[in-house]
Amino acid sequence: MIHGKSVQAPGILNKRAEDYVQEYRRAKTQLSSYSPTPSPCRWSPPPSSRFKLNFDAAIFKENDAMGMGAIICNENGEVMAALSAKGPTVLCSEEAEVLACRRAVEFAMECGFLEIVVEGDNQMVMSALQLRKRLSSGVGHILQDVLCLLSAFRWLQVHCIRWGANTTTHALARFAKNVPNELIWLEESPPLAIEALYFDSISIE
Repeated sequence: MIHGKSVQAPGILNKRAEDYVQEYRRAKTQLSSYSPTPSPCRWSPPPSSRFKLNFDAAIFKENDAMGMGAIICNENGEVMAALSAKGPTVLCSEEAEVLACRRAVEFAMECGFLEIVVEGDNQMVMSALQLRKRLSSGVGHILQDVLCLLSAFRWLQVHCIRWGANTTTHALARFAKNVPNELIWLEESPPLAIEALYFDSISIE
């Protein structure tokens, strides 16, 4: 595992991952009381020989920071690369999502994946990417950066999905609270996202 510019003992990170999994399970149990029927939306695999990039953002108001999560999987649901990263203070969820999208796209390029499906769950941001239009808000210039990066891909699709199909990256974004800078996994499943990845995998026929 790669940890930005600092190194932490694996035991410490494993303990944090175990704590986060427990927190995730408790939160899921609490949320079930507010949602009488589970979301039918699940992660779906990309076309054959292509890859899927999912991303999400989280805001940590108490820390004046944000978290970014990204994961790249193949058609079999196998993890090719994953990222949990801490970001700067943001003013709104839209800004957080656009920053997370830009980092996720950069991450895919750094890892050499140039034929991808990009998925996020913020309708405004994903619609702007699908229509290749500039947002009128203060994050428009960041969106333009994302569009420039996407123009370098050999094959591309952009989808807006519901939160239920994006739980793995939500877990990675939340875990960024425990990361000094960035934490990257290459060809291995992030321990903190094992449960979410399992539920994604059972949706693959």
